[in-house]
Amino acid sequence: MLASLVYCRHRWRQTEMSLADPVRAFGGNWISALALFVYASSLSFSYADMATGVGALLLFGAVQGTMILTGLWFGERLSVRQVGGLLLATAGVVAILSPSTNKAPPLGSAFLMIASGVAWGIYSLRGRGAADPTGDTAGNFLRAAFLSALLSGMLLARQHLDSLGLLYAVISGAITSGMGYAVWYAVLPSLTRSRAASVQLSVPVLASLAGALFVQEPITLRLVLASTAVLGGIAMVVLNRQRAV
Repeated sequence: MLASLVYCRHRWRQTEMSLADPVRAFGGNWISALALFVYASSLSFSYADMATGVGALLLFGAVQGTMILTGLWFGERLSVRQVGGLLLATAGVVAILSPSTNKAPPLGSAFLMIASGVAWGIYSLRGRGAADPTGDTAGNFLRAAFLSALLSGMLLARQHLDSLGLLYAVISGAITSGMGYAVWYAVLPSLTRSRAASVQLSVPVLASLAGALFVQEPITLRLVLASTAVLGGIAMVVLNRQRAV
């Protein structure tokens, strides 16, 4: 889907491009593609034993934590409010993973989701300042698709395919991911950094609601409190930092 969108955009702009080597034509690089592959594959395996909302919170927390810690490594400084927010978000993640929680995810799945978030944070950091975000993303997805095909081939004997699963896969890949990235990059220049960060804070909440609506996952008081801690803490760090930029 991303490749088609990029191709149509170039055709509309009457720009010549080679379809014989789409990866080279679309830009991107193998390091970013590897981070994208780790993000997607780790997320896929971790969600086999994890509730939707819990997984989204862990993923989002790992993404923001990676970006925040990277900023600290390169000399950024946190205010007292930001430090408090970071501690609050950490406490929320600990509450989610607590063994006393009936719906706590298995540690293996949780670590995979955190690894997925770290990989996505690395991918996002590497994409900052890209001249053509959509084109670079399309190239990275093409490379990651090649790696995914290799992984799928290795696990072919364990796979079970059905028509409904294939339909969901196409919808997830082409519409919610491919077209979603294109729409996000189209509206991003019109958003301030604070508003963009605020919009991203809604992702785990929407995932929890979708899980309750479509797969009957329960929304417990502990999950609500932990979600509030994670999202509120990250908001204290990210929004305050963005205002300072």
